[in-house]
Amino acid sequence: MIRVLLADDEDLIRGAVAALLALEPDIEVVAQAGDGRAAVGQVLAHRPDVAVVDLQMPGLSGLEATVEIAAAAPSCAVVILTGHGRPPLLRRALRSGARGFVPKGSPAALLAEVIRRVHEGGRYVDPALAAEALLAPECPLTPRELDVLRLAGDDIPVAVIARQAHLSPGTVRNYLAAAVAKLEAASRAEAISTAREHGWL
Repeated sequence: MIRVLLADDEDLIRGAVAALLALEPDIEVVAQAGDGRAAVGQVLAHRPDVAVVDLQMPGLSGLEATVEIAAAAPSCAVVILTGHGRPPLLRRALRSGARGFVPKGSPAALLAEVIRRVHEGGRYVDPALAAEALLAPECPLTPRELDVLRLAGDDIPVAVIARQAHLSPGTVRNYLAAAVAKLEAASRAEAISTAREHGWL
């Protein structure tokens, strides 16, 4: 029997997935969680074979929860279930330790097959998303430029960003200017919007 944890902040979706998996003779949902922090706790408490984790959750995101699950319970394979299947998110999920990446619009039977596959040591990535990822542009920003852009939010003052990033205000301005230029944006807000659309933030 494959023991599964389901983590999704939407009760209706989590309940529906649990009901569908309950129809499978070799899969048992042993725990559920409504946010990323609870998902990590449930993995430690129940030691499931597979954790099916929503990408966007409060507390810890699905990616952050995946990193913690991979470190704390390496024998638990993580499958990311998401409605936001953008190529950069796929790359980040795989780098975070996920073994599967399944769009929420997939057929119900597919999730059960993916759970079986990752439990056996395999991987699964939605084929259409994998093809799109091969053609998607790489992020032109450096990790530090991305960090500063992530902290910049909506009109956060440079001095505040500098304190949070442990950088000088001049360095923050340079990183922001570089990000705006590389993304061919008209403003910091447009650069942030472009980076989010591509899944780089």
